Amino acid sequence: MDMLAGKVKKTSLNLDSAMNPTDVLERPIRLTARDVTVHYGAKQALHGISIDIPDRAVTAFIGPSGCGKSTFLRCINRMNDTIEGAKVGGTIKLDGEDIYAPALDVVELRARIGMVFQKPNPFPKSIYDNVAYGPRIHGLAKSKSDLDEIVVSSLRKAGLFEEVKDRLQEPGTGLSGGQQQRLCIARAIAVGPEVILMDEPCSALDPIATAVIEELIDELRENYTIVIVTHSMQQAARVSQRTAFFHLGNLIEQGPTEDIFTNPVNKQTQDYIMGRIG
Repeated sequence: MDMLAGKVKKTSLNLDSAMNPTDVLERPIRLTARDVTVHYGAKQALHGISIDIPDRAVTAFIGPSGCGKSTFLRCINRMNDTIEGAKVGGTIKLDGEDIYAPALDVVELRARIGMVFQKPNPFPKSIYDNVAYGPRIHGLAKSKSDLDEIVVSSLRKAGLFEEVKDRLQEPGTGLSGGQQQRLCIARAIAVGPEVILMDEPCSALDPIATAVIEELIDELRENYTIVIVTHSMQQAARVSQRTAFFHLGNLIEQGPTEDIFTNPVNKQTQDYIMGRIG
């Protein structure tokens, strides 16, 4: 990639985001984080992260391995609560509500903020029961027909229903890797989340399955706020409207994806985009 007049030319990254950066700026803010810190025992993993995440858009977190992007993602639905010795400071709000408030129901929060992990992790249950699990434990279906409707609707939204409609009682673990990841997305959708977090959801998939997931992400952002951690700058450029660059536990720069990749303000961001650090 060449440097010209202080700008990174977009010759190697496909920046064909379907949303104008101005449109994203006009969207309401769904999540706000202010001065978020994370300590694992004596080790500080995040240093004062502040960011606004807009509604119904894809925000990508990029940066070298170990830079804190996944750690911060896990703060958003309090997954760090499950790690012994982890301590989170600062504030994160969903629709103005402090998600670390003592009275907040964490189970309910994780229904509102779903998560899709790096490696597909279907339950050792049928395809149907994988998707029905969340609605059952949250009491979202009053009848079997209600549950059937949720399962079918979720599988359709995840772009999987036509492929599995005749084998809903077969094990979810019998699907291909890409299908398993879409099953996990359907499982997250089934409880009616407002936000979907994705932690490198394509890193274990082949290029064809990756393309299917990326197309699905583009469709899902019409109805959900999506935050994706990715090690691939090309993927961030393809799927996101906003990008945040993390390095050594700090949020270095954030902004419209096209600006981050073509005209980064910070030299560290520029060096990362150019491949000089990573």
